[in-house]
Amino acid sequence: MQGLGTKRSRQRDKIYQVLKCTTSHPTAEWVHEQVRELLPRVSLGTIYRNLHILTAQGKIRELDFGEGIHRYDATVDQHYHFVCERCCTVRDLPVAPQNDIHDRVRDIVPGEIKSHRLDFFGVCSDCLAKN
Repeated sequence: MQGLGTKRSRQRDKIYQVLKCTTSHPTAEWVHEQVRELLPRVSLGTIYRNLHILTAQGKIRELDFGEGIHRYDATVDQHYHFVCERCCTVRDLPVAPQNDIHDRVRDIVPGEIKSHRLDFFGVCSDCLAKN
């Protein structure tokens, strides 16, 4: 599936492959480092352009957890995250989406609810063990 009037590209395929092989919710810079091992001449600008295209195509999700940076996730089905406020790791939570929340807020939302996002913030067990 290309979509959006874009031709398939080797760089985009490698970026998508890198994202599919990690659950770390990486930044564009991390993706760039990984893809450069496969394609040494790829630029950071190319990474950003292709991340934008993959997001627009619905193949990946762009996430912002308030850190001032964007992270990327190849798991596009609805799921929740836990973000450690110390080490900034982001983990998927194995919890079924709570779609009944739509019914609970439907009457107070001035419009149509299509989806929701729920993120949990705290300190991970690894960081707690360091104390």
